[in-house]
Amino acid sequence: MSEMHHYTLNFGPQHPAAHGVLRLVLETEGEVIRRADPHIGLLHRATEKLAETKPYNQSIGYMDRLDYVSMMCNEHGYVLAIEKLLGVTPPIRAQYIRVMFDEVTRLLNHLLWLGAHALDIGAMAVFLYTFREREDLLDCYEAVSGARMHATYYRPGGVYRDLPSKMPQYAASAWRKEADVREMNAPRQGSLLDFLKAFCDRFPQRVDEYETLLTDNRIWKQRTVDVGVVTAERALQLGFTGPMLRGSGIAWDLRKKQPYEVYADLKFDIPIGKNGDCYDRYLVRVEEMRQSNRIILQCIDWLSKNPGPVILNDAKVAPPDRQTMKSSMEALIHHFKLFTEGYTIPAGEAYAAVEHPKGEFGVYLVSDGANKPYRLKIRAPGFSHLASLDEMSRGHMIADVVSILSSQDIVFGEIDR
Repeated sequence: MSEMHHYTLNFGPQHPAAHGVLRLVLETEGEVIRRADPHIGLLHRATEKLAETKPYNQSIGYMDRLDYVSMMCNEHGYVLAIEKLLGVTPPIRAQYIRVMFDEVTRLLNHLLWLGAHALDIGAMAVFLYTFREREDLLDCYEAVSGARMHATYYRPGGVYRDLPSKMPQYAASAWRKEADVREMNAPRQGSLLDFLKAFCDRFPQRVDEYETLLTDNRIWKQRTVDVGVVTAERALQLGFTGPMLRGSGIAWDLRKKQPYEVYADLKFDIPIGKNGDCYDRYLVRVEEMRQSNRIILQCIDWLSKNPGPVILNDAKVAPPDRQTMKSSMEALIHHFKLFTEGYTIPAGEAYAAVEHPKGEFGVYLVSDGANKPYRLKIRAPGFSHLASLDEMSRGHMIADVVSILSSQDIVFGEIDR
């Protein structure tokens, strides 16, 4: 009989499947996991403490850097908490823009997740396919905010500016022929809404391509079916939210159960799984992409018919436009005060949560009446999911840890905070 050895080994932080800066200490018996201990803190940036040292409106950019794959959804939770304490409601057009970009962000998140998940398990082509679509969506981010990732687009009282009437164009260069540039610019001749509409019209076929490669692929199913099973009851006890909870068969989605902005007026379905394994979590996210596409199309339809303001006309909360600022002394003073001191918020506390691509992203804000938070606490969805990794991995092989960790869709910015 061969002798079984017990090993304690490091998985990460420089392992390509460790999703950034995770250090897992694995205790194994042969190749079977007996214990998986996640060591966190390698990316700690003290976001919550930093936010308590600056005016409210100067911390929006920090939110982008939490889950750096779901930028605008993080901003949304923070901005909603500020609006709750201020007692203000953004214009209806701003609400539709926020919902549309929340769903664009969900697509960005799930596309990166699907590509990286497939890559972790050993499928190369899917990563290239999903990044083809991500490029178009990042162009939409860039068109409205000027940044491909850290947008700082949502503001208390609305959004930074209205949707642009034209998309940026590619220019001819030594690397690209004139004919190629004309072809690349063809879908960019209209507004951002036209560009996004064209994307949404072709996107369901793109999702079909991903599913053709993976859904009935027997190697994919061998690596994901019955791996990392979490029952519905246990998922609730562990504090799961988002696709992790829905993959275990519980139809909980804040967009339906506690609607915010204009979600109550939109039609979409909540996909749920049956078995709570890695395969079900994959299927849930793929169907979520189709539902997000459906929501974006409804927003595009409404926005193209209903012009209007996108931020409150209240100089105590939202800065005056630059044209007014350059001709009005009062507007200039308001602008200066907003960007140096910010605004004071009445003493009190508020919790606002959004259905982030990874689950419930909540911001608990305590104000003592000053111009900066007395306390800011972020409820990051990934934290609860990572805490369950030990339980989900026990009895599985080392290769399965990669599948389980990847199916949790972990991003460390929000876990280490």
